[in-house]
Amino acid sequence: MALAQTSRVSDSPRRYQDVSYWLSSAGPLAPRPPLDGSIRADVAILGAGFTGLWTAIELLRREPGLKVVILEREIAGFGASGRNGGWCTADLNASLTLLTRRFGAAGARAVQQAMYGAVDEVGRAAAEEGIDADFDKAGVLMLARGRHQVPAVEAAYREYAEAGFGDRYQLLDQAACAERVAVDRAEAGLYSADGAVVHPGKLVRGLAEAVERRGGIIHEKTAVTRYTTGARPSLVTDRGTVSADVVVLAGEAYLTELPPLHRRLLPIYSLIVMTEPVSDSQLAEIGWRRRLCLASMRLTIDYLSRTQDGRILFGGRGAPYNFGSAIKPQTERHAPTHAMLRSMFADWFPSLASVPFSHAWGGVLGMPRDWIPSFSYDRGQGVAIAGGYTGHGVATSNLAGRVLADLITGRRTELTELPLVGHRSPTWEPEPIRWLGARIVQTGLARVDGRAERSDRPPTGRSLAERLSRH
Repeated sequence: MALAQTSRVSDSPRRYQDVSYWLSSAGPLAPRPPLDGSIRADVAILGAGFTGLWTAIELLRREPGLKVVILEREIAGFGASGRNGGWCTADLNASLTLLTRRFGAAGARAVQQAMYGAVDEVGRAAAEEGIDADFDKAGVLMLARGRHQVPAVEAAYREYAEAGFGDRYQLLDQAACAERVAVDRAEAGLYSADGAVVHPGKLVRGLAEAVERRGGIIHEKTAVTRYTTGARPSLVTDRGTVSADVVVLAGEAYLTELPPLHRRLLPIYSLIVMTEPVSDSQLAEIGWRRRLCLASMRLTIDYLSRTQDGRILFGGRGAPYNFGSAIKPQTERHAPTHAMLRSMFADWFPSLASVPFSHAWGGVLGMPRDWIPSFSYDRGQGVAIAGGYTGHGVATSNLAGRVLADLITGRRTELTELPLVGHRSPTWEPEPIRWLGARIVQTGLARVDGRAERSDRPPTGRSLAERLSRH
């Protein structure tokens, strides 16, 4: 995240340690020196988050002599990479059904297979770089909390099975779910071993150090005001310009602050609360022994993970979309959403209702108009871009980094043949249509979830909000 309009974040009195638990527990956060005058590079990267850092590492692995320069408005990991739920999983926000409809069965399977590999690659690459990121491949359990969610669990299993991945998933009944973790009102579940939990703060900060060890240069506190493409690609800042053969735009939702990319993604917020460390006896009481990732089938999204020191993270949506795709620090601290998440935590685990919370934060993610992420490189214009993860970026950004590195260095590989490469999502509608659509979906899905929970009947799928958000 390395864009202009610095008053939105840099003038905030919050210290970097206050951004999230992940950054507060990731070691020293003193900013690296900013850019000081114009320079030349082989590759100039906007953003020191996961996408930019993985791309830099992969480029330097392939061609160690490259001069790679990263520009970051704040510090490495300040954006979504240092604020997420700690999930490193194989699923995109786009379903296999959507990918099959868009790219055919073979294309969808290739993407999904690459995502399974990306989970393992994150763990492997972190170990190779000497990054202790608390990576634990304990799996993911999607729960039906109430009978109204059981059809969604069963449908998800059928979707994987029909695509040829049924052997990677287990349908669990109520008793089998309780053996893994005792969640109140859990009726059934879908378990996959293809998921890990990670400390994203340690990972992103460790990746920044790994880039530097490999010879890359990171300038922090350096805001990009614009970029140029064509014969002379560059990243332009008020501290100087980095001219390069290739510029990489790796700012995810923050790219919308650049006028040419304003409608490329929809910036939406995901918020998180985290408990103080839960005692071993309390964890044993609910049976949460491994650091398994948890979620339910709610349309409005919830997700849980555990830290290595026993804290429980509970995240979800609810903070409103801001008119004009504005990215506002105050939305990260939307009090009603944080209060809702604390209440939901107690609903999941009544025996832990008295556990105090230590942290609350949020972050902005980027949603493409067709839900599908994309990786691309236009050699003629000298610009590469990846993003549109919609909150599924920890593993996907690793895949993106490898893809972009292959494309930039001219390698043709299995990854560069993936249908996400060169994919172009439609742009979002202009305002006020964009705001109206976002609010219809946000409020409508909340109503659908509420009706389903009260009646214990599954959503019909026929409401306007469900049809607009189907992916």
